[in-house]
Amino acid sequence: MPERIQCEFFLLRYVPDAVKNEFVNIGVMLREAGRIETTRVRFTRDWSRVRCMDPDADTALLEAMEGEIAGRVRDGGYASKPAMQLLEESLSTSVQITEVRGALAESMPAELEQLMRLYVEPMREKVSRKKSGRASIAASMRSEFERAGAWDLMRKRIAASQYTRAGDPLKLDCGYRSAALVRMFQAVSLEGDLEAAKVLAFSVDRLRVGVRKVEAAELDLAAIVEPLKLVAGDGGEAEDRYRFGVETMEEQGLRVLTVNDLSRVAETARRELLV
Repeated sequence: MPERIQCEFFLLRYVPDAVKNEFVNIGVMLREAGRIETTRVRFTRDWSRVRCMDPDADTALLEAMEGEIAGRVRDGGYASKPAMQLLEESLSTSVQITEVRGALAESMPAELEQLMRLYVEPMREKVSRKKSGRASIAASMRSEFERAGAWDLMRKRIAASQYTRAGDPLKLDCGYRSAALVRMFQAVSLEGDLEAAKVLAFSVDRLRVGVRKVEAAELDLAAIVEPLKLVAGDGGEAEDRYRFGVETMEEQGLRVLTVNDLSRVAETARRELLV
């Protein structure tokens, strides 16, 4: 049997009211024992339990924390700092960290998945409904980028306002800079809500101009949609709406890809980010 890796892990908890001290586990931080540079961070992808406890929870901020911690670890920003100080600098006052715990792992990725199942999402398969629409597409997108090893290196929830104008509420799911291109990806469901497709098509020209100005690069914006067969069924109105959404975006120069293309897209990201 291969020698197991001695690891340390911490649980990250959302605590909206310090007086009540009620909490929900939202993530795991795992590292090889004594080696902070090996730290891996994973937050939940399902915020339903957080919203149940605190309907006003800023889940966008919580999602952003995962990338911030991973980025600072990768850049050496936490060298020689204890875990508690690490989180005090990175996280909000409503997020707490447990004491360190030990574990023996066959591999770091497998152990991280196991810890997430044990402590963060133990009831997920029993109580959650199957994701559909945009949520399902976004989850598939993240999974493929993670599998390729590119997700932690990508920007998430990119504010369009930095390229268009103040007040623009649009946020792009993820993206990265590659040579002379800025690649961005947005999950768009054509199953029922065509407004998202129209908003993205309306925004792309301003985004291109802004990216040229701010990044001195060209924009490659891809909309990730579900396959037609999952929407159209027997054809008719659903198929017409689907084709309208695709054509509306393509007419504005957007690349329209389906979730079936994600493995190829993620592999390209891996090559471009890990050069």
